[in-house]
Amino acid sequence: MAKGAARKATTAARDWRSTVAHFLRRVAGGLLALILLTGLALWWAARWTPDRTDFPTQGVTISADNGEVHWGSMKAAGADFAYIAATDGAEGLDPMFTRNLTHAREIGVQVGAIHRYSLCQLATDQAANFIRHVPRRADALPAVVWLDYDDRCPDRPTRALLLSELATFLAQIEAHTGKRSLIAPGPSFEADYKVTQGIARTTWLRRDFFEPDYGAHPWAMWQANNYIRLTGAEGTVGWNVLRPQGEMR
Repeated sequence: MAKGAARKATTAARDWRSTVAHFLRRVAGGLLALILLTGLALWWAARWTPDRTDFPTQGVTISADNGEVHWGSMKAAGADFAYIAATDGAEGLDPMFTRNLTHAREIGVQVGAIHRYSLCQLATDQAANFIRHVPRRADALPAVVWLDYDDRCPDRPTRALLLSELATFLAQIEAHTGKRSLIAPGPSFEADYKVTQGIARTTWLRRDFFEPDYGAHPWAMWQANNYIRLTGAEGTVGWNVLRPQGEMR
């Protein structure tokens, strides 16, 4: 009797260990599959760009985060144009702006400047910063005003005040560049302030992998993938496409 009970206990323990081992193998297999799928998704995201048949004109967004960019590689990767981070608020200047501007032009890539607009600083001070650092050139692409929330700035002005200040900023930088600027509100910013309804400018909208639809009117430029990795630039770059029926002037 005692021996039979012992055998049953041994068998039960063996069965339990087998069940646990089988479960752990399934978990490990599932984790491995998940890791492989994640790796495949990241590999795909780092390389995906919209079809050139649909969007013939494509380009990059570059900042100091990309280090010392090799512009020949950007052109070889298919960048027809580039938007380069320039100024930020009333005092900020991207430390690689001048270098990127010069080297992109030398290699034959058409370029434009990006200003990151701050809700915490006066429009006239921000315009002065932009005018001080971004040269006026006839061959430059229209400037872009990047509109997004910033953890450094807790202010949330009323929509009326924002639109008034933004109109002042645009008037001043456009008098300097001689061209109407683009506005590039992020989805959350646009949802709160509806800038594309209140400011009559060409829009640059952002949504990874799928065309954005959050503006009051169709986008002229779309940042389609912010996860692109290119030889010749550190980290990730933004990849943009131009709507085929329109050209930026």
